[in-house]
Amino acid sequence: MRMDFSLFFLAMIALMGTIWLLDIVFWAPRRRAAGVEKEPIAVEYARSLFPVFLVIFLLRSFVAEPFRIPSSSMEPTLEQGDFILVNKFAYGIRLPIIGTKIVDIGKPERGDVMVFRYPVDPRQDYIKRVIGVPGDEIAYYQKRVYVNGEVLELRPVGDHVTENGMTANVFAEHLNGEWHHILRMPQRYDPRELRFTVPPGHYFMMGDNRDNSNDSRVWGFVPEENLVGKAFFIWMNWHFGQWPEWERIGTVIK
Repeated sequence: MRMDFSLFFLAMIALMGTIWLLDIVFWAPRRRAAGVEKEPIAVEYARSLFPVFLVIFLLRSFVAEPFRIPSSSMEPTLEQGDFILVNKFAYGIRLPIIGTKIVDIGKPERGDVMVFRYPVDPRQDYIKRVIGVPGDEIAYYQKRVYVNGEVLELRPVGDHVTENGMTANVFAEHLNGEWHHILRMPQRYDPRELRFTVPPGHYFMMGDNRDNSNDSRVWGFVPEENLVGKAFFIWMNWHFGQWPEWERIGTVIK
């Protein structure tokens, strides 16, 4: 779900700013001396676009960034084709591109839907739900999640047809005082009995589509420096070759 245009916007800001500055310092005085009033089209575009690129860059870097969901690993909470907004300051203000935290505002909590850089390949952005925070004991067996020895309560909700046409069972799962929906595939047997202790500065992540998610059960923990932000809103839905699911637009992510 890579949609990081920070380098592009930074390059455009530098280019437009340089053209505009050169015009102010060198080219404009020469035009005035020669009696030429009309400025070159490149300068006109640079002067007009510089503030636009700057505002977009600042908003994407420090306020909210859009992402598109490319897979089914977070169904039914997020579906392929959902366009979401991610709060960039929920877990602290970070420098654009390099990601170094400069202001500590908050920490991820269990139940948050979080975007992060994939630990195996930080060039990729992943989105999963926070199940464990530093110090937590996480266990997973018989398709149930245990946090610090307590099994997460489940309530059956109904059925859901997945992207590939399979029928899955929908459950409401209780975590950190809130309910969210998960999927389980009744036809898939999972014999794993897994136990993890979340180390300091790391987080344990799982997809809501429990039988179809590449998450911390496979590759381990997410380090704090890989955090991108907290997903909070679906602002558009469109999947190639299909009509948008209008009812999903404007949904708050829980």
